[in-house]
Amino acid sequence: MKFRSPLLALLSVTSIGFAADPISLKLWPEGVPGTITIKPETPGQKPNPNVITNITEPTLTVYQPEKPNGTAVVVAPGGGFRFLSIKHEGTQVCEWLNSIGVTAALLTYRTPTNEETAPYEKPVQDAQRAIGLIRHHAKEWGVERVGLLGFSAGGNLLGHEAFDRTERTYPQKPEYDGDAKPDFIVMIYGGGFLDQTDKTKFRPGFSVPADAPPAFYLVAHDDRTNPIEAAMLYLAYKQQNLPAELHIFTHGGHGFGMRKDGHPINEWPARCADWMGSMGYLGK
Repeated sequence: MKFRSPLLALLSVTSIGFAADPISLKLWPEGVPGTITIKPETPGQKPNPNVITNITEPTLTVYQPEKPNGTAVVVAPGGGFRFLSIKHEGTQVCEWLNSIGVTAALLTYRTPTNEETAPYEKPVQDAQRAIGLIRHHAKEWGVERVGLLGFSAGGNLLGHEAFDRTERTYPQKPEYDGDAKPDFIVMIYGGGFLDQTDKTKFRPGFSVPADAPPAFYLVAHDDRTNPIEAAMLYLAYKQQNLPAELHIFTHGGHGFGMRKDGHPINEWPARCADWMGSMGYLGK
C-alpha cells in the first residue's frame, strides 16, 4: 500500500534529482511490534532539517532510477540510535544510487532506542521487514538482488542483520517476510561490535558466519576504534575466503556521509560503485 506521510513530504522537498516521485511504504501496516520511549524536545531548540527522531511508524521510501539495473539497496542512516542523519546519510545517498542505476530504498527505522539493552534490535526488525518488502515487490520494481548500506549506527544495524543467525523476534507475515538477508552489504564507518574490555576481540556472541554476504567496508583511520572493527571484519572474511573489500583512508573522521570537505575519502561513492560493478551488481 502506498501512502503520503509528512516524512515523505519532507524527503521530497529536501532531495532533488530523482527520476520519479518516491514510493513510501509503512513497514508495519498491521501494527508496529513493541514500543519506544519518545524524547521530549529541548525548549528553544531549533529544528534541524537534516535530522529526524522519535520515529514510531518506520517507513521505506523507494526511489527508482530511470534505467534500473536490477539492484536495489536499502539505505540505513546513522545517528547513534538516537536520531537519523536523513540528508547526507539518506536522501543524498539515494540520489547517488539512482545515478548508477540502483533502486534506492531509504529506511527510517525506529529511534530513539539507544537506551535499550540491545539498541539495534528494533532497527534490525525494521531492516528485515524492509528487505522482505522489496523482495515482495521485486517483479514490480525490476529488482533481482538486494543490498544493505549502513552508516555508523546504521552500520551496526547492518552487521547484526547480515551476520546474526537468531530467530526473528516478531510475528511474520508471508506477504512481507521472505528471505531477509541482504545479497551484499556496504558498511561506512560502522562499529559497535568489539568487546568492552578487550578491543582485540568481538563482543561475546558476535561473529562473521560462513554464509556472510559479500562486503564493502570503508572508514577513516582517525575515526576512533572503527578502523579496527573494519579491519577485524575484513580479516574474518579473509579467513573464510569470503569476498570483501576494505578501504581505510588516513583522514575523514566520523560522519562525513556524502559531504565534501577536500579529503580523498569524500570520493568513496566512486570506490563503492567500482566494487559494485566488479561484483556484477550494476548490470543485469
